[in-house]
Amino acid sequence: MSGIPYAEVIGDPIAQSKSPLIHDFWLEALGLTGRYERHHVRPGDLAAYIDARRGDSDWRGCNVTMPHKAAVMDLVEDPGDVRGTIGAMNTVVRQPDGRLIGTNTDAAGFFAPLAELDLEGAPVVVVGAGGAARAVLFALARAKVGSVTILNRSPLKAMGLLAAFGLKGEALALDAPLPPAALLVNASSLGMSSQPPLDLDLAPLPGDAIVYDLVYSPLQTGLLAAAEARGLETVDGLDMLIGQAALAFELFFGAPPPEGRDDELRALLTA
Repeated sequence: MSGIPYAEVIGDPIAQSKSPLIHDFWLEALGLTGRYERHHVRPGDLAAYIDARRGDSDWRGCNVTMPHKAAVMDLVEDPGDVRGTIGAMNTVVRQPDGRLIGTNTDAAGFFAPLAELDLEGAPVVVVGAGGAARAVLFALARAKVGSVTILNRSPLKAMGLLAAFGLKGEALALDAPLPPAALLVNASSLGMSSQPPLDLDLAPLPGDAIVYDLVYSPLQTGLLAAAEARGLETVDGLDMLIGQAALAFELFFGAPPPEGRDDELRALLTA
């Protein structure tokens, strides 16, 4: 143990993660001692990773990305009933007594750029049915949106999510035509570097629709480029990434991120 507090982001793959840039930027800006690292954890190694961190008093916790957001729930405590609400964890925090608490900062991070909009009753399309989609659907249900259409490789799995979050709508295959919607969210890995592209015909979307892609590597995805070509408003993956990271940072290091530095941070992330 080095005596220096640290946190990590875990996933498989993990090399694409920009989380270390964000947390290290905030640590330096606040003059705090600490570090934040990537750690490649394969699915078969997740339990051993968690067990090894329990006794490390320097380890403050980790962010959890694909494909571990569901599996990690079996390995940590869940006092906020994340399993029963969102059904996926993206943050684990170590308590001073060694207990590990799981939570989810994705839902709040996702919704932050949309908070000023009135989405009540609005039709929405969500692509994907994994851990990120669960956080998105949780937030959309709280916003009282209208009909939700989920596009997914497995429509049956997607139908289960609609029921779990009390949302009305339908589940369709990935190649189904888009219905008209006020908001389109890509909560899948499609379009991410090294992943297949997400090819959607955006023609059915009205001119005032918003297209929100949670993918941030690359930042300008094919979906966002197509939306901008149609003159649609877009939200890129850095908004959610920074939003969820801000909540996790305070849990890990005991201080909120510095105010008024978002433009500088975004410039760093897009350099």
